[in-house]
Amino acid sequence: MTLTVETAISQAMETWRRLGVDEDTAAEMAEELAADLTAAAQDGRDISAFIGGDVDALATSWAVERGLLPLHRRLKETALAGAGGAFVPAVLALAFCFLSWSHTLDPCTGSGTGPDREALGCRPTLDAPWMWVGWAVCMPLAFFMIRHTVRVTLQHHLAPVREATMRALAKTLPLIELTAALVGGGIGLLAQPVFGYFAILAFPFALVGMLGTVAAGVALVRHRTCPTADLPAK
Repeated sequence: MTLTVETAISQAMETWRRLGVDEDTAAEMAEELAADLTAAAQDGRDISAFIGGDVDALATSWAVERGLLPLHRRLKETALAGAGGAFVPAVLALAFCFLSWSHTLDPCTGSGTGPDREALGCRPTLDAPWMWVGWAVCMPLAFFMIRHTVRVTLQHHLAPVREATMRALAKTLPLIELTAALVGGGIGLLAQPVFGYFAILAFPFALVGMLGTVAAGVALVRHRTCPTADLPAK
């Protein structure tokens, strides 16, 4: 689709709105941009080539040059994006745990006798081989989904230092996932001796713990790769 003056101004205004530029300043910049684009069009120049083919990049760089960008590292948005990307893999991982714990796919009738010679039923366990296979599938799934949601979120907000954050996240994410798995497993192990069969109540707490760990981990990566000092002053 051919870029027109009207569409370029509309995209630039949307970009400035997302960046947090106040409306009066954005309107002033839009007038200047419209004048430049109109003059270029009258000279027979292609508008897309004139602005370099990327309206978002032009609007962002212009806001940076004028010192209009708020000091936003988007830590909250990054954390929520990480938790959102981890949600489905975490639910699947806990579902595999529940199926193993409850023997839903491998029901047993109980064997042996207790101290009073009562029949022992099937005790909750987490030793089904397919459960570990399921977790092995969930880990890479979480890796790609978390990276995707974080990247999309940072791009949507035109956050600075995006590529540095994504490179650091690719290196750190396996450790974050392992920590989240240990947190979820630790909650489950502590609940078993305390609550017995009602340890099933630990599953939602384990989910919250895992998502919280991922959210904190990706936010920390973002914090370390995008220090405030590197952002333009308002």
